[in-house]
Amino acid sequence: MGSLLLAVIYLAFISLGLPDSLLGSGWPIMQTDLCVPSSYAGYVSMSISFMTIISALVAPTIIKKVRTQWIVVFSILMTVVGLIGFSCSKSYAMLFIFVVPYGLGAGSVDSALNNYVAKHYSSSVMNFLHCFYGVGAMISPYIMSIALAKARWNEGYRWTAYIQSGIMLICLLSVPLWKRNTAGEDNSERDSAGIREALKIRGVIPTLIAFFAYCSGECTCFLWTSSYFIGTKNTISSETAAAFGSLIFGGLMFGRMISAFVSNKLGDRLLIRIGIVVEAFGILLIFLPFKDYISTAVGFVITGIGMGPVYPAIQHMAPANFGKKNSAAVIGLQMASAYIGSTFMPMVFGHIQQTIGIWIMPVYLTFFAVLNICMLELAYKRIKTK
Repeated sequence: MGSLLLAVIYLAFISLGLPDSLLGSGWPIMQTDLCVPSSYAGYVSMSISFMTIISALVAPTIIKKVRTQWIVVFSILMTVVGLIGFSCSKSYAMLFIFVVPYGLGAGSVDSALNNYVAKHYSSSVMNFLHCFYGVGAMISPYIMSIALAKARWNEGYRWTAYIQSGIMLICLLSVPLWKRNTAGEDNSERDSAGIREALKIRGVIPTLIAFFAYCSGECTCFLWTSSYFIGTKNTISSETAAAFGSLIFGGLMFGRMISAFVSNKLGDRLLIRIGIVVEAFGILLIFLPFKDYISTAVGFVITGIGMGPVYPAIQHMAPANFGKKNSAAVIGLQMASAYIGSTFMPMVFGHIQQTIGIWIMPVYLTFFAVLNICMLELAYKRIKTK
């Protein structure tokens, strides 16, 4: 029963990743159909992320009142509504009506499942959980690629909504599996530090900046990878570029799978350092001016592999670095920093690339990779001198 429930949880996290890469892989064609500049993808992405922030902030209150299994079912239902809405959108303005359920559903699933797994399962399971997010995010660009080849971008959103509906049905049928684990849930964890207390702890502020930097680079890749291939490789088709939107997600998935097996031996800090070195090598491959797109594709995969362990490792370090009493507040602040980066920085890059050119993307990614490691190293030093 426990293994079956864990499989359902992994499936639910696949559903979290499915919608995230559709916009980036479909945007080169969507912007033409909707008659808007390429940078306008940033506004849609920002709006989805803003809804996710709201959802994540209210999730702790909802979790106290509603069982996790019902939050998961209802949240996936909201993403289905958002996806169907996108598929029916005939104008750019219509997209902003459906970013509301699109983003609110994603934030609720993310918060509820991370909280549940943290309470009931090991850190290895947590790493695999984020790996399965990569599975979902890697699948949807291929769905969009097939839609662009066989139909239109709208069908990419509609077909993904059908898959989400199937996952929602499985989660609904699995509700009895949750009863054994949720029957005795303890909601008495009220002796933890608040946000203001957490902000005063040495090393917290640099960690938040590092988390912001990581998610800024990651989400810029999510949104602009396909556009980068279109803008820098003249020989590539729009369908192939859409499929290549999954490269970063495939790398993330593989990187997190590896980290799940080796994190206990290497430790979080060393794992992050190795990951950022690998990420830097991938960015270098993207930047090298080869005419063919093979080296660039490999570069995005390697960049994703390097990024893979960073997010789970920073979260996992919070109790050890700042104490169990402060970990809940610190993790909450880290999530807020992550969403700020994912909300605004892809949009900022959209304006930069429209002025300078999409070729600037590796430079943009390098800036955030350097900021990430510098802030983490500064946090480690401050933690040692507490």
